[in-house]
Amino acid sequence: MLRRTKIVATLGPASSSPAVLESMIAAGVDVVRMNFSHGAPEEHRARAELVRSIARARGTTVGVLVDLQGPKIRIGRFQNGKIALKSGDKFILDARCKQGNQERVGLDYKNLPQDVSPGTTLLLDDGRIVLGVTEVKGAKIHCVVEQGGELSDNKGINRKGGGLSAPALTGKDIEDIKTAALLRADYLAVSFPRSAADMRWARDLMGQAGGKSFLMAKIERAEAIPALEEILEASDAIMVARGDLAVEVGDAAVPALQKRMIALARSHNKLVVTATQMMESMTASPVPTRAEVSDVANAVLDGTDAVMLSAETAVGDYPVETVTAMARVCLEAEKEQEFSREAHRNPQPVTGVEEAIARAAVFTAHNLGVKAIAALTQSGMTALLMSRMTASVPIYALSPVVETRRRVTLFRGVYPIRFAVTTRDSEQTLHLAENELLKRGAVQHGDLIALTIGEPFGEAGGTNTLKVVRVGEHRKA
Repeated sequence: MLRRTKIVATLGPASSSPAVLESMIAAGVDVVRMNFSHGAPEEHRARAELVRSIARARGTTVGVLVDLQGPKIRIGRFQNGKIALKSGDKFILDARCKQGNQERVGLDYKNLPQDVSPGTTLLLDDGRIVLGVTEVKGAKIHCVVEQGGELSDNKGINRKGGGLSAPALTGKDIEDIKTAALLRADYLAVSFPRSAADMRWARDLMGQAGGKSFLMAKIERAEAIPALEEILEASDAIMVARGDLAVEVGDAAVPALQKRMIALARSHNKLVVTATQMMESMTASPVPTRAEVSDVANAVLDGTDAVMLSAETAVGDYPVETVTAMARVCLEAEKEQEFSREAHRNPQPVTGVEEAIARAAVFTAHNLGVKAIAALTQSGMTALLMSRMTASVPIYALSPVVETRRRVTLFRGVYPIRFAVTTRDSEQTLHLAENELLKRGAVQHGDLIALTIGEPFGEAGGTNTLKVVRVGEHRKA
């Protein structure tokens, strides 16, 4: 049984050696995430090439996702590295403070005093420390500790309910987009976007750098929720980034938001990745908790394209075991998903011939007992449209374009195949596609397969033909 839900694994010190990377890819990694909060451009480029060379040697394809750091909204450093705060303590966040102590600490984000006022609640260290703002004087934010604990260097700051004005792209991010273009990243994740304008800005910068990455909006600010549809329209994908989002909107609100975001992305023909602490305990344990298993399974049942691992594979003790466990959970959850015979009745109107062909292919495949769908595609769009429906029939994206094959690694239920032909005769091309599936063991003689193709063949965005053939007969069934 082929796993339809894709696995994204973050690279880091625990997963940078060729041996570990190869084992992770063998265990089921479809896309690697490169966290640009850490490491130099040269390191990232070397890692991307290592991943691709291992994938080539294994005869498979692995996508590359570059994740931008975004604005650093953090406190500064303390004289002794950390302090302990108690409820009721007075504490100052001071944009001009160089070295923190028990009474105050500096800020990396110098505009924070302009973004808060008396009554604002600030959440530090992922909400472990809660400060209530009592007064703002120039560069100093006077607070009272509402929830205390240990506070150490460079911890993050969130404003409850959102409202921080830091731009989505910093100077570092702008330079990192150039690096992403150079290493031919398949996806670019933009941290903390608040609007469609943030995503259009990133897209313009990627285009100027000569890159072709799909743009992924990380939904982690409270302001992004009411703007979700416009952000989706300006993006190719979204990430349900549950960490910062939970701090800003409250952890209890996140599960329902996750379901809403997955459904909305699919209905808009966009991709969606579910992320943050999916198997966090496996950073130090060889087995996941039962709650983590349920969390991953629920995301799969909701229809997410991919589930993502962060610290588990970047710095964890069991990166390969974590990927193996996640793949096992995804496969088991997918057994419970059944194709609906009404799936072709998408409430969204058909936007063109290509989408009509995609819907027809999936519906026909299930009703006729087709064993595989082969989408002969230049851009991957037909395969994406097919993957928006609940399809248990595997969808093979046969493409001569390497960027397309790498991109579809994130599409749920879609598997890339290198398919370069010299003939422009569509019948001959379909015969070659049939042989390719047969050679790979995807189908057997006598099986029905559905093939989609654009005529004239070889033009991107031109899928206009659906054929159903019986393997070995090469005729319309």
